[in-house]
Amino acid sequence: MKISKLMLGTVQFGLNYGIANTEGQPSYAKSRDIISAAFASGVNCLDTAAAYGNSEEVIGRALKELGLSAKVLVITKVPIIENLAAKAAEDFIFGSIRNSMAKLGKDILDGCLFHREDDVKYMDILLKARDQGLIKKAGISLDSTAFIDAVLGSGAEYVQLPFNILDKRLTSTGFIGKAKSKGMALFSRSVYLQGLLLMSEEKISEQLKDVIPVRRKLEALAAEKGMAAAELYMRFVLTHGEIDSILTGVDNLEQLRENVRLFSKGPLDSATMRRIDEIVPLFPEKIVRPGCWERWRKK
Repeated sequence: MKISKLMLGTVQFGLNYGIANTEGQPSYAKSRDIISAAFASGVNCLDTAAAYGNSEEVIGRALKELGLSAKVLVITKVPIIENLAAKAAEDFIFGSIRNSMAKLGKDILDGCLFHREDDVKYMDILLKARDQGLIKKAGISLDSTAFIDAVLGSGAEYVQLPFNILDKRLTSTGFIGKAKSKGMALFSRSVYLQGLLLMSEEKISEQLKDVIPVRRKLEALAAEKGMAAAELYMRFVLTHGEIDSILTGVDNLEQLRENVRLFSKGPLDSATMRRIDEIVPLFPEKIVRPGCWERWRKK
């Protein structure tokens, strides 16, 4: 089964997530309705993780009740591995895979990634699980530029990566082109940069204020082109054909329907893409990497 161009993120099903999320974790019934509506809209793949609270259980239960267990692909992730020796790491990884299989109600995982890029050093174990028939595809969730060479040489088949209109890190380094040349399937996340691109300016923290003037220019460009800013952001990612699937999380049905509507608008024209490239600088990682925001919040 080919993965749909739009993928549903499900971290919200198990956790309160995102700096712009004001609704909190949706109920099970709402989560099931979102999955049902996503499938009806042509979305056949869900992204989750063992670390996303009870998201895997919610998905497994919902897919069974909806009769979609064999019709929807689920890609999950192994939790962070804390510098374990080879045998302990293998036990941990295989144990995580089996736990995910049980929660999702699957005899084999459609895809399994390492949640943390640092764990790329254990990729041979994940590939072993694939060869033993526990998972169909092995991969990793990339978060920075520090591990791009290691990922390219790891044998990973799936790579989830951060990619949006403000984040030029993985295009400027050439990673995306190199990954495609190795046959890797790429799934982008953070279309709206965890809500930073859409939230009101007064709610943007002082550390992220450099985004505001750039965002204003992008909003002006969108208005000039007769579209909302959210449409510009979604279609920007869609224009990059190297991205196999675009991962978006939603808090409710309305957000899902809006994402599907924006997605249906198709790619941007080349002139608009050139304008965007002129507007957006190469931001430092502390601005476009949400993991850095967490460190600020803890101080």
